[in-house]
Amino acid sequence: MNAPTAITSRDNPLLKRVRLLAQDSTAYRKQGQVWLEGDHLCRALLARGHRPATAVFSETFWPQAPHDLRDAADHIVTVPDALMAGISGLESPAGVGFVWDLPKAAALQAGAASVVLDRLQDAGNVGSILRSAAAMGFAQVLALKGTAALWSPKVLRAGMGAHFGLHLVEGLSVDDLSGLVVPLLVTSSHQGDFLHKARLPWPCAWVLGHEGQGVSTALEALAAQTVRIVQPGGEESLNVAAAAAICLHASAAGR
Repeated sequence: MNAPTAITSRDNPLLKRVRLLAQDSTAYRKQGQVWLEGDHLCRALLARGHRPATAVFSETFWPQAPHDLRDAADHIVTVPDALMAGISGLESPAGVGFVWDLPKAAALQAGAASVVLDRLQDAGNVGSILRSAAAMGFAQVLALKGTAALWSPKVLRAGMGAHFGLHLVEGLSVDDLSGLVVPLLVTSSHQGDFLHKARLPWPCAWVLGHEGQGVSTALEALAAQTVRIVQPGGEESLNVAAAAAICLHASAAGR
């Protein structure tokens, strides 16, 4: 284990970079790194066999930090608790965070079981869908232009570590989806086969649309199947993350 370097100035270049990554939802695209805050996200990264570039500890947490976190990186720094709180996006600031170098931009995997995000705006919804995708055996998530940034701090927190087990591609156009060789299943609130009666192909790509507008007409035209969820309670529609969990579970259960 390397001895930590103590940083006490908020103007330190590393802390400036970490604050940017923690507070700007798209900074990772220029920096090529993400900020992972808190024990859960840090351990999720380690559990997938990844190693952070830098581990940052608050001064009070460092002496009691578990050995797997203390040994996680070659570059370790400690900062005063007040500086850690200034970085944090959490209500109760965490005692540890990792700076991780993002993998190189990924190419679409043609035959992978996939989830397609069509202009989803809410970071919480996007993160929740990533969690469901990972849990239900969907290996790939494809985000079309206009979707919330997949590696933003809010999506990372909502994903709870799912990012590290998924093949993620963002910034795609509808035309890019022509590279898929699996059938597209489009969700709808008012038309198509009822999910509990439908025969679902595997592998497939579930398309989940904008929270207000739904799936675009261009994607509807590419669909092999349109599916809706029965709602005997009479609601007009479901939250997109809830709908995703139901649809992805149905696919997983029917494999």
